[in-house]
Amino acid sequence: MKSIWACLTTLLIGLLVTQPFTLKPQSAFATTDPSIDCDLNRATVLIRGESASRVEHTAAVVLVEEVQKRTGVRWPISTEWPKKGTVIAIVSGEESMLQGREISVSDRENRPEGFTIAYSEPVGGESPEIVWILGADLSGALYGVGKLLRSLDWKEGYIGCDELPIGSSAPDDSIRGHQLGYRTTANSYDAWTPEQYDQYIRELALFGVNAIENIPFQDSDSPLMPVTRQEMNRQLGLICQKYGAQYWVWTPATFDLTDTEERAKLLQQHKAFYQECSHLDAVFFPGGDPGDNHPKHVLPFLKDVSELLSKHHAGAKVWMSLQNFEDDEVDYFFDWITEHQPDWFEGAVGGPSSPPLPEIRKRLPKKYRLRDYPDITHTVRSQYPTPWIDPAFAFTSGREGTNPEPVYYSTIFRAFAQYTDGFITYSDGMHDDVNKTIWSVLGWDVDADVREALIEYCRLFFGPEVAERAADGIYALERNWSGPLETNGGVEATLALWQELEAAAPQLKDNWRWQLCLLKAHYDAYIRARLIHEQNLEDGANTALGEAWGIGADQAMEKALSTFSRADLIDLRPDVNDRIYGLCEDLYQSIGYQSSVEKYGANNAQRSAVLDFVDHPLNNRWWYEDQFSEIKELDSEEEKIARLDVIRKWENPGPGSFYDDIGNVAKSDRVLRGESIATDPLMKRNMNPDYMWWDNGMTRVRQSWISKMDWPMGMRYDGLDPEAEYIFRTTGYAQCLLRADGELLEPYLDGTGIGEIKEFKVPAKHYQDGSMNVTFDIPHEPGVNWRQASRLTEVWLIKR
Repeated sequence: MKSIWACLTTLLIGLLVTQPFTLKPQSAFATTDPSIDCDLNRATVLIRGESASRVEHTAAVVLVEEVQKRTGVRWPISTEWPKKGTVIAIVSGEESMLQGREISVSDRENRPEGFTIAYSEPVGGESPEIVWILGADLSGALYGVGKLLRSLDWKEGYIGCDELPIGSSAPDDSIRGHQLGYRTTANSYDAWTPEQYDQYIRELALFGVNAIENIPFQDSDSPLMPVTRQEMNRQLGLICQKYGAQYWVWTPATFDLTDTEERAKLLQQHKAFYQECSHLDAVFFPGGDPGDNHPKHVLPFLKDVSELLSKHHAGAKVWMSLQNFEDDEVDYFFDWITEHQPDWFEGAVGGPSSPPLPEIRKRLPKKYRLRDYPDITHTVRSQYPTPWIDPAFAFTSGREGTNPEPVYYSTIFRAFAQYTDGFITYSDGMHDDVNKTIWSVLGWDVDADVREALIEYCRLFFGPEVAERAADGIYALERNWSGPLETNGGVEATLALWQELEAAAPQLKDNWRWQLCLLKAHYDAYIRARLIHEQNLEDGANTALGEAWGIGADQAMEKALSTFSRADLIDLRPDVNDRIYGLCEDLYQSIGYQSSVEKYGANNAQRSAVLDFVDHPLNNRWWYEDQFSEIKELDSEEEKIARLDVIRKWENPGPGSFYDDIGNVAKSDRVLRGESIATDPLMKRNMNPDYMWWDNGMTRVRQSWISKMDWPMGMRYDGLDPEAEYIFRTTGYAQCLLRADGELLEPYLDGTGIGEIKEFKVPAKHYQDGSMNVTFDIPHEPGVNWRQASRLTEVWLIKR
């Protein structure tokens, strides 16, 4: 939704416009009178001659080429005024004349990187109608071209514009970029040619992006790489120059910096890279993730890096993040920077596992800038895990499935924008393309209407005829991940919408952005169908185990296994399954998306390998199979049946008792959810579930032990029997500091391993009114890696 001020401004300007051009402040746009009818089919693009800057010339070429790709219409580029037809005049700087004609536009934008789009009517039939794109500086003209392209109406053989975006605009943030590292970890970039990089960076620039970050020598080479990393490093610098973008590099140290030999080798790598680069603006050193060096070793190293950098790229500076720093290391960094205030240091970077951005800004001396490094690429095990995503998606779509989340990421952006000078996002592939666009648009104008931004995105890449429906379809794709999947009937409606769009726009079948949306729509629907089916199979298996006293334990287990095996015998939604495989192949061919380790060369199972997990079990079949193998070795029938009884009642502990799978949105009714991210962006009061990762995602443990929280803000129990005796039972890992109505309970059974049981006796005084609140103290575990940290996975309240 637009702000009230933005809506009032639009209304007032609409009432006040009396001339073809009027400035609209604060990066906002009015539209022309509907009577303006530009004949753009016969337009000429006019630029200055030799005096035009490289980026200004690039802007004209981009405009002509992108229009031709969409319509087949090729506008001529001229340095002379044509005698007839519409002119699109592109100029940057403070020029008052263009090829002998006065630029008669008042109130031109003069803020850095800004632009003005204006319209001049023909005068007496002797002058052409003119669409002016006036850049405030070298880059402004290109961003103005981007705004025009995002507003055009087009189809094969036709180009027009019902509403010219008349007005002026300039960006809020001075840094607006994305990391596009050419390395094997990426799920697509490592398969790109320089031409594909050029096109993608061009398309990002059309949404206001002014910075690209490469990863020049960290990580191994990929067998998919069409050119060497050395060559791509050089090409990326040239591409950034072409589009007037800042060229950044991300350069960690993954060894102990006190190792003088390794330190010298890395400095030599930096030196060689700087010598080969034609253009470089900034070097970003992550303090951790990867790397584990104290800032007392990092800062002297970066001083040496800066000296090498300045010899080859005057004006380029060094940046550093505080990722994975302990409290004393954070203090050391700020104390050192505050005391020394080196000129070679340009600013700090906030990112995953860094101190919060407000804290960094508060402690950083004002002379230094602050850049965000937000993770917009990962869905789970990340800086911003998708809130309360169903485990079925976490186990299948995983960390790098297609993840358009315009609502979520616009909320995050706006929560922290005030603290930074901008951002370069963390991205490892094109699956997050929508998120990049949202971040880019808001970096230009934090108050931009996100739905309008999505419509412009779809208009530019899919076409005006489907733009609005496709934008709403992207919103619907985000909603697929909201709440319990089993009861989310909207998933099927979303698939139906995208199937209708696909039928309406067959010309988009080779468009990789279109393919991504279709893949997510089909994938989500298939996973939902499988989840419903396989949960029913587990219920059937538990029913079979309940027959053990009558038919014997071994026969009951065979019957349960036979029930589970129906997942393999039934060809569930074969049309949707086939479409998923087909779209994954299409995406590999169109953009190098690696959806499988074995088939398409994905770096590992966590990196976009959605095809490898499309039929991953969505029930506890594997755990049952392993449990049955153990049970069959027991000596007595009574022992076997007792173990089977535990299994079948695991999630159904009986009347008056309660079970919660803490990290499962569908099975955690008593977990207090807390606030939304809109009011708690740092998630201090709204802890989010997340998912462990073992055995390349193929672990055979109970799935409830993979989903977890550390820790829920609390749990609420009602309808308790004051005369009964209750115990708490939990699973998780390591410690569990459980409080009942504020009283810390001591476990009398204290299993600490994965899946091991803790039990706590509950004093009757806590539920005499029929209710009880449970909270959890967070264990103090300094220096413990998150994989070994204490966590909670399941909670039972058992009525004896």
